[in-house]
Amino acid sequence: MKKEKIKKEKKNGFLKETRNEMKKVSWPNKKDVFKYTLATLIFCLVVVGFFQLLNLGLSFIKGMFA
Repeated sequence: MKKEKIKKEKKNGFLKETRNEMKKVSWPNKKDVFKYTLATLIFCLVVVGFFQLLNLGLSFIKGMFA
């Protein structure tokens, strides 16, 4: 019975500490979320474009020798 009480106290302590830490978090506003999302999408498109060009170039080189 003592172990159960200790486990429950640990669990409640963890949840309490987690709740307190989440209050300290500064969440981004809508403008920041939009800006970061747009930057991420543009970065992904640039990387995709790079690999598409790399694939096209290597296919062209392979076609020259095959």
